Amino acid sequence: MQEKVKIEIGQKFPLTIKRLGINGEGVGFFKRNVVFVKGALPGEIVTAKVSKVHENFAEAEIVRIREASKDRIKPPCGIYEQCGGCQLQHLSYEGQLREKRDIVIQALEKFAPQIAGKVEVRPTIGMENPWHYRNKSAFQVRKMGGKVIAGLFAEGTNKLLNVEECLVQHPATTKITLGVRNLLQDLEIPIYDGKSKGIIRTIVVRTGIQTGESQVCLVTTKREIPRKQELIEGIKRIDPSIVSITQNINPARTSLIFGDETIVLDGKETIHETLGELSFDLSSRAFFQLNPKQTVVLYDEVKKAAGLTGHETVVDAYCGVGTIGLWLAKDAREVRGMDVVPESIEDARKNAKKHGFSHAKFYTGTAEQWLGKWAKDGFIPDVVAVDPPRTGLAQSFIKTVLKIRPKRFVYTSCNPSTFARDIKELLRVYKVDYIQPVDMFPQTARVELVAKLTLAK
Repeated sequence: MQEKVKIEIGQKFPLTIKRLGINGEGVGFFKRNVVFVKGALPGEIVTAKVSKVHENFAEAEIVRIREASKDRIKPPCGIYEQCGGCQLQHLSYEGQLREKRDIVIQALEKFAPQIAGKVEVRPTIGMENPWHYRNKSAFQVRKMGGKVIAGLFAEGTNKLLNVEECLVQHPATTKITLGVRNLLQDLEIPIYDGKSKGIIRTIVVRTGIQTGESQVCLVTTKREIPRKQELIEGIKRIDPSIVSITQNINPARTSLIFGDETIVLDGKETIHETLGELSFDLSSRAFFQLNPKQTVVLYDEVKKAAGLTGHETVVDAYCGVGTIGLWLAKDAREVRGMDVVPESIEDARKNAKKHGFSHAKFYTGTAEQWLGKWAKDGFIPDVVAVDPPRTGLAQSFIKTVLKIRPKRFVYTSCNPSTFARDIKELLRVYKVDYIQPVDMFPQTARVELVAKLTLAK
């Protein structure tokens, strides 16, 4: 067996790219060293130049593409390589879907090898139109050479890119953002300098893709805005879809977008949006899926995996504002959800009441606390559905699930690595029927999935 040979920064060598990494980089092997190459695609042979060396892997840049992938295309976005918001515009959409499925398979091979190659990983469900899907944008505002610019920071820098068009944003969000930017220039309103001076920090725009309502939120360093009424009237003229204009005050020198206080400047506090048969009122800071169209596809996969007949009891763990629980409520006998964020539970209760789901109840606290308490009271759900944060499931929650053993366990994940790590534990009492990848964020390396687990015989 060939020994691992130490490689050094600046070293160049030919490299065959075997797979795509979780951040969209090409992965190859040189003398038993794992090498990640930004912009390289599976099947390509490149000349790579080492830029960083870590303990277990190295990073490299492409010097030359010796043999290009048949799936390599020209990225349509002019600032694609500087921005870093998308990672896969240089890969055909068909290729993206194929490689995202492989990212799920890689996670299983690494963290749950006992089922890798044995469990069905279905082809990734993509979008008919993988562009202009994001319903919300948050563009930072600065002044450069006397000109107001709005956009995103170039990857790994504090240099702001002035974005005139973003191909993954809904066109309404871009039109409104540019209109507000130009208005700030015309009215000569002080712009935040990233340190201590200026007022306007960020322009946040969200549009209801199904309802056509839009909301503008100006994030400022202080409450007072010069020429405020002129600004409000100007924003209202940008687009007839604007029904809500709010101001969020964030005086802190921080990378966090929002501060604690939000006030309504004009119109409604919220905009309205629908997901399938469900409707939601969204305030400036409310969490909501960024791709509502594909969220319907994702939640329908959850419903299929849950296999409800109208007689089952369902627990929606990590429920947020209750979207998955409410999606399943129509076909369930009873739904119970829980989350550690009190505001989310309050919204979930309001959403349940608004839709007439009196059999859906939501509770503040951890999933393991409530599941343990209910089990002592004799309630063990037929189906548990989870959609945890990227960090995955808490160990204490997994322990509780293994103890009470619901018949079906539906795992929705936005991180194949933590999903596969958790699955390894759950395999002690469950078998994985199948895994369905779903592309929620085309042009990026991110992949969501829904897995159906049933109790092993």
